[in-house]
Amino acid sequence: MTSAPDTSTATTPVQAAIAGEALIDLIRRPDGSYLPCLGGALYNLCRALARQGVGTQYLNPLSRDRFGCELAAQLVADGVVLARPEPVQQVTSLAVVNLDANGHPDYAFYREGVADRAVTAERLGDSCTALPELQLVCTGALALDARDTAIYLPWLAAQRAAGRCVVVDANLRPSVMPDLVVYRTTVYAALAHAHIIKASDEDLEHLAVPGADALARAKHLLAANPQAHLMALTLGAEGAWLLHRNGAQCFAKETQPLQVVDTVGAGDSFLAGLLAHLLRQSEAAGVARFVQCVDGLTADACQQALRHALASASLCVMEQGCVPPGWEAALAWSEQHPAAQDPR
Repeated sequence: MTSAPDTSTATTPVQAAIAGEALIDLIRRPDGSYLPCLGGALYNLCRALARQGVGTQYLNPLSRDRFGCELAAQLVADGVVLARPEPVQQVTSLAVVNLDANGHPDYAFYREGVADRAVTAERLGDSCTALPELQLVCTGALALDARDTAIYLPWLAAQRAAGRCVVVDANLRPSVMPDLVVYRTTVYAALAHAHIIKASDEDLEHLAVPGADALARAKHLLAANPQAHLMALTLGAEGAWLLHRNGAQCFAKETQPLQVVDTVGAGDSFLAGLLAHLLRQSEAAGVARFVQCVDGLTADACQQALRHALASASLCVMEQGCVPPGWEAALAWSEQHPAAQDPR
């Protein structure tokens, strides 16, 4: 079922620039040993976008250590352009992952003095300025650590002012943040710059967003961020919603149970599928700026993009680890497996 990346990224101008963590997940095995796996939400998103044919650049530096070399090699193999191809002295971030009796992961992060944090807002901005066809930028997850606000918040503000579409994937990690209240404040500050927000039902609970259920919370978050055009809400096996400021809202869920191997990278593959589909819609419509396409999306366009996003996540969970699908594989899945729509 594994699909090869769309190698057209080798000649495709960079349209998406991604900033955030690239790390090694050390996953505890039953015998007590640990299996090292390439990971990090924004790292996974880079790979997933490139495999769907989107010209993608990873903005953060990588370490010269063995793990950093492996992270860089995988990005290049998937067609991602490195803004910082020269490695840095700092070590690679680590995440130690233990699974409880129900298979749910518990994380411990080691992120002091690490390579992906050795960056500045100015350096991120300079990399983006050098990309003449850049349409969107994205960050989230561990980059929303309050200790890194001086890096990412000014950069997001500058990218929005430059007319690029800003995407923020909340993807909260509250268990590893020393001050949850400050963490929430930082996440909200990042969301205030976003044109597109992605969050899971668990993210909305961690953010203490008001509402009787996840959909109500998502609507509240969109309403509370009037600069945002689009809100993507993921519900795991229960599907996903896409809400637009113009009132359009759509739902999609797989009609048949999936043979889930694990959920690593599912949300990242979902977001990549969504953005890849929206970018192709923008190109097909001949819209000069991607952000204008997002602003003017119809309900039908939202539904098509959501279905492709869901298909991308579905294919990922049927693989071991993060193996994002290519564009054609996700397109074929969505055509062969019609999704359930509005559940109400």
